[in-house]
Amino acid sequence: MVSKTDDIQASVPNCNVNTVDLAEGETPDHQETKAPNKDPCACGHSASTVVMNGGGAHYHSEEESKQDGGGDTDGVEDSNEQEVIVIQDTGFTVKIQAPGTEPFDLQVSPQEMVQEIHQVLMDREDTCHRTCFSLQLDGNVLDNFAELKSIEGLQEGSLLKVVEEPYTVREARIHVRHIRDLLKSLDPSDAYNGVDCNSLSFLSVFTDGDLGDSGKRKKKGSDLEQIDCTPPEHILPGSKERPLVPLQPQNKDWKPMQCLKVLTMSGWNPPPGNRKMHGDLMYLYMVTVEERHISITASTRGFYLNQSTTYTFNPKPANPSFLSHSLVELLSQISPAFKKNFTVLQKTRVQRHPFERIATPFQVYSWTAPQVDHTMDCVRAEDAYTSRLGYEEHIPGQTRDWNEELQTTRELARKNLPERLLRERAIFKVHSDFAAAATRGSMAVIDGNVMAINPGEETRMQMFIWNNIFFSLGFDVRDHYRELGGDAAAHAAPTNDLNGVRAYGAVDVEGLYTLGTVVVDYRGYRVTAQSIIPGILEREQEQSVIYGSIDFGKTVVSHGKYLELLERTSRPLKVQRHNVLNEKDESVELCSSVECKGIIGNDGRHYILDLLRTFPPDLNFLPVEGEELSPESVRQGFPRQHRHRLACLRQELIEAFVEHRYLLFMKMAALQLMQQKANKESKMATLTENNSPEAAVPALPSTENPDALAKSSETSTETLTDGKSNAVQIETTSTTDAPQPAATEATTTEAAPKAEQTTETNIPSAAATTMTASQATPTEDNVVPTVTTNGPLVPVATAIQNGECESPLDGKAEDSIPGLAQAKELAESLAAEDGSGIDPKSREVVLNACKAVGSISNTSFDIRFNPDIFSPGVRFPEDSVDDIQKQKQLLKDAAAFLVSCQIPSLVKDCLDHSALPMDGATLTEALHQRGINVRYLGNVLEFVDKTPAKAQLEHFYRIGISELITRCAKHIFKTYLQGVELSALSAAVSHFLNCFLSSFPDAVAHLPADELVSRRKNRKRRNRVPGGGDNTAWASLTPSELWKNIVSEAQSYYNFTLHCENADQVVEKYGLQKITLLREISIKAGIQILIKEYNFDSRHKPAFTEEDILNIFPVVKHVNPKASDAFHFFQSGQAKVQQGYLKEGCELINEALNLFNNVYGAMHVEICACLRLLARLNYIMGDHHEALSNQQKAVLMSERVLGVEHPNTIQEYMHLALYCFANGQLSTALKLLYRARYLMLMVCGEDHPEMALLDSNIGLVLHGVMEYDLSLRFLENALAINSKYHGPRSLKVALSHHLVARVYESKAEFRSALQHEKEGYTIYKNQVGEAHEKTKESSEYLKYLTQQAVALQRTMNEIYKNGSNASIMPLKFTAPSMASVLEQLNIINGIIFIPLSQKDLENLKAEVQRRQQLQESGKSMEELTVDGPLELEDKIPMDVNVD
Repeated sequence: MVSKTDDIQASVPNCNVNTVDLAEGETPDHQETKAPNKDPCACGHSASTVVMNGGGAHYHSEEESKQDGGGDTDGVEDSNEQEVIVIQDTGFTVKIQAPGTEPFDLQVSPQEMVQEIHQVLMDREDTCHRTCFSLQLDGNVLDNFAELKSIEGLQEGSLLKVVEEPYTVREARIHVRHIRDLLKSLDPSDAYNGVDCNSLSFLSVFTDGDLGDSGKRKKKGSDLEQIDCTPPEHILPGSKERPLVPLQPQNKDWKPMQCLKVLTMSGWNPPPGNRKMHGDLMYLYMVTVEERHISITASTRGFYLNQSTTYTFNPKPANPSFLSHSLVELLSQISPAFKKNFTVLQKTRVQRHPFERIATPFQVYSWTAPQVDHTMDCVRAEDAYTSRLGYEEHIPGQTRDWNEELQTTRELARKNLPERLLRERAIFKVHSDFAAAATRGSMAVIDGNVMAINPGEETRMQMFIWNNIFFSLGFDVRDHYRELGGDAAAHAAPTNDLNGVRAYGAVDVEGLYTLGTVVVDYRGYRVTAQSIIPGILEREQEQSVIYGSIDFGKTVVSHGKYLELLERTSRPLKVQRHNVLNEKDESVELCSSVECKGIIGNDGRHYILDLLRTFPPDLNFLPVEGEELSPESVRQGFPRQHRHRLACLRQELIEAFVEHRYLLFMKMAALQLMQQKANKESKMATLTENNSPEAAVPALPSTENPDALAKSSETSTETLTDGKSNAVQIETTSTTDAPQPAATEATTTEAAPKAEQTTETNIPSAAATTMTASQATPTEDNVVPTVTTNGPLVPVATAIQNGECESPLDGKAEDSIPGLAQAKELAESLAAEDGSGIDPKSREVVLNACKAVGSISNTSFDIRFNPDIFSPGVRFPEDSVDDIQKQKQLLKDAAAFLVSCQIPSLVKDCLDHSALPMDGATLTEALHQRGINVRYLGNVLEFVDKTPAKAQLEHFYRIGISELITRCAKHIFKTYLQGVELSALSAAVSHFLNCFLSSFPDAVAHLPADELVSRRKNRKRRNRVPGGGDNTAWASLTPSELWKNIVSEAQSYYNFTLHCENADQVVEKYGLQKITLLREISIKAGIQILIKEYNFDSRHKPAFTEEDILNIFPVVKHVNPKASDAFHFFQSGQAKVQQGYLKEGCELINEALNLFNNVYGAMHVEICACLRLLARLNYIMGDHHEALSNQQKAVLMSERVLGVEHPNTIQEYMHLALYCFANGQLSTALKLLYRARYLMLMVCGEDHPEMALLDSNIGLVLHGVMEYDLSLRFLENALAINSKYHGPRSLKVALSHHLVARVYESKAEFRSALQHEKEGYTIYKNQVGEAHEKTKESSEYLKYLTQQAVALQRTMNEIYKNGSNASIMPLKFTAPSMASVLEQLNIINGIIFIPLSQKDLENLKAEVQRRQQLQESGKSMEELTVDGPLELEDKIPMDVNVD
C-alpha cells in the first residue's frame, strides 16, 4: 500500500522514523504524509498505533488514552524527536586508576550507572580479582546506583580512582564466589547442568577462535592446496549412520588449567565471638596444586594465612601472613602454579567472545552431555543448602516480594521513549528472575524439599509456598474440574491460564493486574507457580472474590470497576460484554468468562486470575447435545470428544477469523453499493443532466492503492463528507507477531508491504519469491476503519497468510469489485460520526453486511466472542436468546474456519516453501502462528495424506508423524514417571527409552540392585513423593505394550491411526530416524542423556543402561515480555529494506538493535533476528567484514538462546559460511557448512527441501577449491532433492542443473556437462521464454560447452592418429574463479547484486515514477507485472528473500 513507515505519523514510537525518511528526501508519497494528522476522529492515532504494533505488542499508554477519547498522545509527538537523540547520547571517556596497574581509558555512556563500571572492572583481565572497592572522583565516593550523568564534575578525561574498601561477611562471600566463578570461567559443567543461565556454544571450535582480525586469521586464505576438504564419512550424501558424539565437539579450552585443588569453607566457621571482635569474618580451607594444605582467614582488612589445621583451631596469623586485599594476590604469593595458571586462564577467558559467556535471560537445557568429573566446589555446595536465587544476597531482606516487583514495574511511567525503555527493561528483568526462581522452586517441591502449607492432606492435594511464590500441582483437587474432565482438565488449565495472562499482559491496561505465572513440567508432574496477591492467604476465597465466580458459574458476582477495566481489554481480546444468571436468577453483567475472578489485594490493586477461558471454546472438540456443527467441520469427523472440556481456540485463530470476516464485510458492502449505483444510473439515464462526476468511480477496477482510492473519493461527491478517505491510509497491516523465535523468516516478508502495492518501486515483486501468493491478500482489505476496527488487534502473522484457501473469495476476486472503495469510505464515515448525515440506503448496506458477518454492532464491523457459551453451569437471561444464538453460530463458524481455511493454508505454505518446519518445535510454531492447536495434528496429517502433491510434502508429513509419536510417548511417560521413586529414576527412564527406541525385543528393566540394601526391608516410608504408589510397576513395561499404548493414544488424542507395533516398523514405514525420535522425546520430557554412540538396532542387548541417563530437567513455560519500541523499529527497518532503501533500513535496524539491547540485555532471540538481518544488509551493501562480525554474534546467540542444534542455529551457520567465503576464509566456510549439514541430518534427516540449499552451498565451495568429485556428490544430491520438492520444471532445478554442468566442465567431461545444461536450458525456455536473460545465458553456455567438447575430440583424434608426435593444442581447463563461485553462492542464497551506474539509478527512479502514475491513473497492473519484476531485477541490488 504505502510505504510502511510513512503512514505512521501518529504512532508515537515511530515519529522519529519519519524524521529519518523525510530527511533523506526519500518519501515518494507526499500526499500521504500529511493525511493522518487531519484525522477525522479523535481516535485516529490509535489506528496507526496498530500498524506498528502489529505484533500484539500494545504496551503503550496510547492504548488506553485513545480509548478514553484521545488522551494526550499528541503532546508526546513533539518531544519524540529529542527522545531518540537522548538515547543515542554520545559516550565519553574516563580514566581509571586501580592499585598496582597503569591508568587506562574506559568508554562510558551518561545513562550507565556507576555499578556498571564496577562490573566492567570485575571482568577486565588486570582488575578481575577485585570485588570490594569504591570508585572515587576527587576524593568523593560515587554512589553505586547513581547514573553517570547525574554526577557533578564527571566529564571527558576525569580520573576515577579504585579504592579498596574494608570487607563485611557479605562482601567476603561475594569475593569468594567471584573468585570461584573466575576459576570456573572456562568450565562448561554449569552449562551441562543447566545452572545460572549458562548454556553451550560450539562455534569457536569450527572457527578456531574469533573470526575477526583479533582471531587467528587464516594465513593461507588462498593457498587452496593446504585446505583439507574431506568431510567425515557420516556427512556425505547417502550416508546412513547418524553419530551422536559430534553434536558436542570437544573444545580444547575446556580442559582448563588447574589453579587450585580445593577451595571450600572451613569447618571452623563461623568465627567464635572473641575472633569476631578481631575482625574475623569467615575461614576458608584450600589445597594448592603443590599439595600444600592451608587455612585462610577472611577479615575486614583482607585475607591472610592463619595457623589452623584440619583438627586444631589456631586463628593467629601465620608467619608470614601474606595479608592481601584479594584472594588472588594471596594465592599468587603462596603457590607459583596458581600464579602461572591463573594468568593463562584469565588470558584465555578474556579472549573468548563475550557472547560465549554472558548469561542468557532464560535457562536453556542441553539434552546431551559428556560425563563430567564432579569436583569439590564450596559455592555450589553452599547454594544447594541456602535458598539463594538469582542474586539474593545482593538484595537486602533476602527473599524477594515477587508480586510487588512484578506489579511495580508495570506501574512505571510510559509516556515517552526513555520511560518506556526503562519500564520494559524492568518488566523483562523481573520476569526472567521470577521464571528462574519459580523453576527452582518447582523442582524443590517435586523433589520433596519444601514443606506443604497443608501437610495433613493427601500428597496430590498439597500446596506450597517457597520464596514468596505459591505452588500447586496439576491434579484435580477437591473435584474442582470434575465436570470438565478431571485430571486431564486440571493439567490443561494452567497452560490455558498462562495464555490468558500473556494476552492480558500484552494489552497492558493500566490499573488491571495479573499474577506472575510460570508452568513447570518436571518428573511427570505439572507445577503452577504464581506470585501471591497480598492478603489473599489470610482470608477465605469466597470473601475475596468480588468479580466472577468460584464455582464455575453457579454463584456469580460483578463489580463496576472491574467492568470498566475489562471493557478496555474487550476490543483487543475480542471478548463480548454479556449477562449471565446467578443462583438467584438475577442477571449479572460480565466482560470475561465466569471463571475469571477479580480480587482486590491488600495493596488496593485490582487483580484478575484464573484466565483459563479468556478465549472462546473450540466446538470441534466440544460435543454439545442438540447442536449441529457446520458441514465443513462435520465432514472432517467433528465434533470429537476430547479428554477435557477446556479446549479453546487460540488467539491467533481469533485474529485470523476476524480479519477474514472483515474482508467478507467489505466485499458485501461493495457489492450492494454497486447494485444501488446500477439502479440509480438507470434512473439517471432517463434524466439528461448527469453532472455527478460519480461515474468516474467504476473505472477503478483495481483499488489496490490508496492514492487512487483517495483520488476517487474526492471525485465522488455522493455519500461522503470530505476528506474521510484519508483515514484509509492510516492503517496498513504489519501483522506480524514479534519476531518469534523461528518465525522470523516469515515475519519479515509479511511485515513488508505486499508486492504489487508498494508505490515506491516494484522491487518487492522480485522479493515476492519468498512472499507467497497466500500472503498477498491485498493489503487494503485489512485497512480497518479507524474506530470500527476491533480495536488494537493483536494481529498475528496468520492474518495475512491465511489466503482464504478454496473459499470463493480468492484473494484476487477483489479486483473485480469496483465498489470497494466506496464501501470502505462508507464504513469509515459511519464510524467517524455515528452515521449522521448519511443517507438511509447506505446505512442499510452496512446493516446488511454487519448481519451477514455476525458483527455485534449494526452500524460498524465489530466481532467479539462470548467465552461463556457452552460452559457447563452457566445460564443466560431470557432476553439475550437471539444474541446467544448469534454467538453460537459465530463459534461454529470459527471452528469451521480453522478446519476449512487455516489447515489448507498451512499445507499450501509448506508446498510453496514459505513455511519450512524442520523439527517438532518449528512445526508446532508453524501451527500456532496460524491459530491451529496441536490437537489438530492428526487432521493436518490426514489432509496432507489426501493432497495430490503429497510427494512434495513428504518432509512435512514425516516431521508431523514424528511429532505425533513423540507427543503420545510423552503423555505415557508422564504418568509412567509419577509411579517411580527417586532412587530408581535413572533405571526407569532408561527402561522407557529402551522400550520406545531399542530393537531389543524383550527389554527387561534392571531393578536397581539397591546400592544400600537395608536390613529391615519393611520399614514403611512416610511422606512419599506425590503419587508414589507401587514403586516397581514401571519395570513391567514391555516394548510391545508401550507401542500398543502409543498407537491407542494417537487414535484417542489425535484421531490418527498409526500402523506399527514397534520402533523398527515406524522407522521402516514412515522413514523416521531413531536419533531424531530420541532428540524429540528428550527435549519434550526434559531428559538428559550421556553423549555416546547408541546402538539402537542391536537385537541382543538394550540400547540404554541406567548409567546413560544423566539428569532430568524441567520444561518451563512462561510469559515473554516484549520490547515494543524496538520491535517497531525492527519492522520499519524490514519494510524499508523490502522497498529497496537499504541504507535507511540499516539505520533503523541498528536503532532497533540498540533498543533491544536496552530492554533485553545482550542475549535474546529477537536480538538474534536483528543481528542476522543486519549482517545480511552489511553483506549486500558490500561490507563483508561487518557482515561476518554481526553474523558471528547471531550464530553464538542462536546457539546459546535456542540450542546448539535448533533449526534456526542451522540457518545461522549457513549464512555465516557464506560471509566467511566472501572474506576468503574458505576452510572455515567449509567447516561451518559441514557442521550445519551434520546438525540437519540429526534434526530431520537428509530428505528435506532445505538440504538442497545446504548441499548446493557445499558443492559450490568444494568446486571453488577444486574438489570436483566431492562437489558432484553434493550438487547431484541437491539436484535430486530440488527435483523432488520443487517439481522437475522449477527454476531452482534449472539452476541445479547448471551448477552440476559447471563442475563437469571443470572435469572436462563435456558430454555430461552438455546433458545437464540442456536440461536447464529447456526449463528456462519453457518457464521464462526464449527472450529472457537466463535463457540466453544458458544457450551461450551450451555453445561454449559444445566448442570445448569438439576441441577436445579433435585433440583426442589427433593423438590417436599421430601417436606421440601429435601436435596438441593446449586446452583451457580453468579452475573456477572465486568471484564466479561467490556469484553463484549469492544467487542460490537469494542475494542478487547488480552494479548500478548513476544512469541506471536515474532510469530506475523514472521507472518507479512511471509506475506510480500508472497506478494512480487506475490502469490495471496486469500488463506491468508480467515482465515488470524481471526488468527491474537487472537494475537494482536486492535481497530476494530478506530473512
